[in-house]
Amino acid sequence: MPSDDEGETPDWILLERWQQGRRDAGEELMRRYLGLLTRFFHNKVSDSQDVADLVSETLLACTRGHEGIRSSKSFRSYVFGVALNQLRRYYTKQHKREIERDDFEQCCVSYLDSVKSTGTVMHQQHQQSLMVQGLRSLPLSYQVVLELSLFEEMSGREIGELLDLPTATVHTRLRRGKEQLALAVERLAQNPEQYNSTITDLEGWARQLRARVEGEESDGSSS
Repeated sequence: MPSDDEGETPDWILLERWQQGRRDAGEELMRRYLGLLTRFFHNKVSDSQDVADLVSETLLACTRGHEGIRSSKSFRSYVFGVALNQLRRYYTKQHKREIERDDFEQCCVSYLDSVKSTGTVMHQQHQQSLMVQGLRSLPLSYQVVLELSLFEEMSGREIGELLDLPTATVHTRLRRGKEQLALAVERLAQNPEQYNSTITDLEGWARQLRARVEGEESDGSSS
């Protein structure tokens, strides 16, 4: 986990060393942020190779960051902002048009990605698939805060710090996002039992999905 705890080199120092050519510093930053970035891109990009490329591009883009960012943001918030920019560039390239900030926050992954995911979503249990499809149908502004809450177990305050949003705004997006997710799952479910078993244990399904992504990540790094 990314940390500035005593005994660990702070992330910003690692970044500076990586910029100076220290490969070991880059590898340590990758270790700290690989999981967070992989989980972020996993449910927003269909192709697993594109996920890996976006993770690498995000970390490399961090090495080209401007002076002064360090004083205004935590490193994790900085990395996440770069990841969001990389995702918007990816969507722009895929759909051959410029996506403005407002459009980007309101767009849905399921709308932008008209091709059925070729990743592991197709092989998950049906309730997990319902949850994934439901999340992908939400505006990104809701999808991102819900996934940070469910998959990363972040508080509203932590999400606000990460996304540079007021905590009250985060809580509003979480509430509205859960309402829209429930409606999406109800629409996708084949029967009331599937709906109830998915929506009443979002945290449980999120833990299973996170474990699955981490398992794929581990398999990929060992191959």
